Amino acid sequence: MVFKRLLGSLGIGGPSVDTVLDPGPALPGHSLTGQVHLRGGDADFDIEHITLELVARAEAEHDGGESEGVVAFDRFTVGGGFRLVAGEQRSVPFGVTLPWETPVTELYGQPLGIVLGVRTELGVAGAKDKGDLDQLSVGPLPAQEAVLEALGRLGFGFRSADLEYGHIGGTGQQLPFYQEIELTPAPQYAHQVDEIELTFLASPAGLEVVLEADKRAGLFSSGHDALTRFTVGHHDTRDWNAEVDGWIRQLVEHRAAYGSQAAYGYGDPYAGGHGWQGHEQREQHRSGPGIGTAVAAGAAGLAVGVVGGMVAAEVVDEIGDFFEGDEDDGGDGGDGDDEG
Repeated sequence: MVFKRLLGSLGIGGPSVDTVLDPGPALPGHSLTGQVHLRGGDADFDIEHITLELVARAEAEHDGGESEGVVAFDRFTVGGGFRLVAGEQRSVPFGVTLPWETPVTELYGQPLGIVLGVRTELGVAGAKDKGDLDQLSVGPLPAQEAVLEALGRLGFGFRSADLEYGHIGGTGQQLPFYQEIELTPAPQYAHQVDEIELTFLASPAGLEVVLEADKRAGLFSSGHDALTRFTVGHHDTRDWNAEVDGWIRQLVEHRAAYGSQAAYGYGDPYAGGHGWQGHEQREQHRSGPGIGTAVAAGAAGLAVGVVGGMVAAEVVDEIGDFFEGDEDDGGDGGDGDDEG
């Protein structure tokens, strides 16, 4: 980006900011590095703080239907406490650690349709302004990649990915949203499920893998989803094909058993009650059409190590809206006094 936006709270003649992230995708739980470039305005200004805010576009389901908004999920102060004289150019290097649950935005260099950003905020003369917004690319951890590769070799295909606002009950989830990767079933499971949904919840200790079957209703089932959870180490060496196939078999068996119970009135395994733009929602672990509908791949796409397909036009538009028009989105979770 260029120096595209003056500090809005100070008007024309104020300092401008441009954050440049180092090339290549970052990894969850690892460092995000880059530099914040500042250019002085028409007068001297005291830079009180430079803050980076991680934001994501997520979907929510609530009583009124579905909505979509921007969620802030971490903040870092990377500089400040100096005077920027008129016309001065200064660069502030930074290195921050991403949350372990940061969603994966690309696989083998192909975008998944997940929209993340790094928003730069300057604190000047008691005012705060979100002066720059940059796209954040995140690649998979080794264990995440191993699971996805195994699913591809087993015949599963990539369908879409999105971010769901809320929590998955019974997990160690820390962020206010979770990522769902939707997969078409391998041929041997196509008669039992229409779709498999995969969620990774990483932590310093390892990786929690949540697998969910779709809502296909059988003769004696209510059509609810069923899920299973597994934990692996970040650098485990396993027969991943056999391991993941065992997970899928257990999921399908669990789904069949749960479907029979649900038909006789047993409880919903999901729980939650998380607000979204003033609405109360009951987390149902469901995905809907949205920003994650961008990337299409054949059943063998993951198996050959490449997610095929093109980014759909609606997701290109979505990214453009996010980075150009949503700085003041009401769903960003920021403080009300952030606006200039």
